Amino acid sequence: MPLEILTIPCLQDNYAFIAHDADSGETMVVDVPEAGPIKSALAAKGWTLSHVLLTHHHADHIQGLPDLLADRPATVIGATADAHRLPPLDLAVSDGDSFTFGGQTCHVLDVSGHTVGHIAVHIPGAGAVFTADSLMALGCGRVFEGTFPQMWDSLAKLAALPPETIVYSGHEYTAANAKFALTIDPDNPALISRAQAVETARKHGRATVPSTLAEELASNPFLRPSDPAIRARLDMRDATDAEVFAEIRARKDRF
Repeated sequence: MPLEILTIPCLQDNYAFIAHDADSGETMVVDVPEAGPIKSALAAKGWTLSHVLLTHHHADHIQGLPDLLADRPATVIGATADAHRLPPLDLAVSDGDSFTFGGQTCHVLDVSGHTVGHIAVHIPGAGAVFTADSLMALGCGRVFEGTFPQMWDSLAKLAALPPETIVYSGHEYTAANAKFALTIDPDNPALISRAQAVETARKHGRATVPSTLAEELASNPFLRPSDPAIRARLDMRDATDAEVFAEIRARKDRF
């Protein structure tokens, strides 16, 4: 059986995720903004925590860990490059590494940009990638520590995954991202349709995360710097993809 993955709203607009393998009983939490909602979901399912994956060091992704681990120890996984500012790790990983969870091979991708040392984890057998604040629904994370070219390289790495991959990102920012995206790519039918669907979902209190990579490739302007219409709108027809991305990200920062 494939992994069962739950989306857990936390804090004001964060998401944690719980992945469970029925055969082994292993259960992994991805990021811990706060422990309470995660503990409640584990209890409701009768699942026992075995692994925790931390994508990056920001407090809204790790601050609930001590409370979560107070009930039961678990194997804590995070980036070697970020280990000096993460909680103590049982398994430190780097780009190109893999680890096994629930009978699945989990591939580690360095997706630095938002932070240096940010990782994503792709689980091909489950058709899932956990991206936190790198690739996001209709957006990408603000570039706090890395550079725009570095962030573009990270997004390009994620864009190369199979399009049917389900993207589990870290925040409910999609409605705001859609408003900005329409200023960059206003005539894109896929974006127009998705923005309407996002508005409806949020009106009814439904999450817009996860999404599929295919949706992102069709409608997320941060993955579309090669699109001729976007280049024309930005008057950047002869620029590199990295340069177009940087301009889009800079505009989002001012939006």
